[in-house]
Amino acid sequence: MTPAKPRRLFVAGSTGATGQVLTAMAGRLGVDHVAHQRPKPGRVGAFELTDAAALDASMQGCTTVLQLIGTMRKRFGQGDTYETSDIGTTQLLVDAAKRCGVDHFILLGSAGTGRPIGAYLKAKARVEALVRDSGIAFSIFRPSALEGGDRKPIPGLRAITSALGLQSVRPIRLEELSAAMLHCAAHREPLDAVLEGSSLWALVAAARP
Repeated sequence: MTPAKPRRLFVAGSTGATGQVLTAMAGRLGVDHVAHQRPKPGRVGAFELTDAAALDASMQGCTTVLQLIGTMRKRFGQGDTYETSDIGTTQLLVDAAKRCGVDHFILLGSAGTGRPIGAYLKAKARVEALVRDSGIAFSIFRPSALEGGDRKPIPGLRAITSALGLQSVRPIRLEELSAAMLHCAAHREPLDAVLEGSSLWALVAAARP
């Protein structure tokens, strides 16, 4: 599928582990993108996603939203919850995407969401439902364990899962995930798709130089 117009990305969660790798890669590749940041001292042009006017202004002209925001239970003490950090931000981004004419919504989800057990995966399932029901063409990524930054999976897990063909639980490097997401955004495909296990790794292979 050939994109109908030049792609411009709005990256939500650009300061997170995946977001930092993805935006740096986008910069090196010359990919046109807007990296959203929340307000902090010294940050210019930062704003909260709840500021609809600022969000719309920043998203104008973007073709694609990449939703990389998510939290973990260990951050609950800082005020994060699945309701606010995962579900709430996705609803704000979906609403803005509709207002701004975005034609592709890429969501970073989690392996196991298809059969959600526990609060974390149930929240991820609610997030996916918001995206699926948005009316915007979507691509949902469901990686397993992430490698990179402070994400350190069980030693040897990657080799074992690769050898046994256990694609759905094979750890993925942040660079591999970011390259696959940028490839998906650039080509606007696959659409209305969930990428998990073998389908995700096929896209990782397609994204390699």
